[in-house]
Amino acid sequence: MKKKVIFLCLLLGIVSMLSVSAAFADPIPNIDIQIRNSDGEQPSTSSLSILLLITIISIAPAILVLMTSFTRIVIVLGFVRTSIGTPSMPPNQVLVGLALFLTLFVMAPTFSTINEVALQPYLKGEITQTEALTKASDPIKKFMFSHTREKDLLLFMDYTKMEKPETYSDIPLTVMVPSFAISELKSAFQMGFMIFIPFLVIDIIVASTLMAMGMMMLPPTMIALPFKILLFVLVDGWYLIVKSLLLSFNT
Repeated sequence: MKKKVIFLCLLLGIVSMLSVSAAFADPIPNIDIQIRNSDGEQPSTSSLSILLLITIISIAPAILVLMTSFTRIVIVLGFVRTSIGTPSMPPNQVLVGLALFLTLFVMAPTFSTINEVALQPYLKGEITQTEALTKASDPIKKFMFSHTREKDLLLFMDYTKMEKPETYSDIPLTVMVPSFAISELKSAFQMGFMIFIPFLVIDIIVASTLMAMGMMMLPPTMIALPFKILLFVLVDGWYLIVKSLLLSFNT
C-alpha cells in the first residue's frame, strides 16, 4: 500500500513538472504600453510631469483616508488594544481590516450619493470630468462638515484670510480636509480616554493589592491582564466599541 502511494506521488510530481515545462516552452510575449495623443503622435511629457503624477498617486490613499471615518475608527481600535495591555493582539492586519470595513459601512450613503450624482453621469457622458469632480466633492464635504468643529474650521479659514462662506460647498478642500482631520483626532482621543478609565481602575486595584501583600517584585500588569480581558469579554467590549463608533457618526 505504501509503495502504491509513493508511486502515485511520484507520478503526480512528474506530470506537474511536465505541465510547467510545457507552459514555459513558448516564449513569453512582450507587453508594450504606449501613451499617444488622439492623432497618434507621442505626447511631449517631461520628467517633472511624470514625477508629479507619481507623487499624486502615492499620496492619494492618505488623502482619501483623511477624508473618511477611517481615522477615528482605527485610532479608537488602537486605544482599545493598548488599554487592555495586549499590544500585538489583535494583530494590525485585523484592526486595519475591521477599520476599513467599518469605514465602508459608515461612508456607504456618501459613496452612494457620489455614484448617483457624479460617477454614473460621467460614465454616461452627460457631464464633463470637471463637473463630475465638483459634484463628487459636495457629498464628501457635507460629511466632513457635519463632523468638523467650528473652532478647527475657523483656524484654517483665518490663516488663509478667506471670507466666511455661505454654505459648506463654498469651503475649499484645502481648508476642509485638515479641519476635519484634527477634529477626528480629538474625537478619537476623547473616546480613547473613556476606554482607558475602567482598565486603569483594574491596574490600580491590582497594584495596591500586591503592594499590601508585600509582593512588590511581581509585575502588576501580569496579574491585571487576565482580569482586564475577563472584564472586556463579560461586557461584550467589541460590540460596545463598534456601537459607540457607529453612533458617533450619526450625531
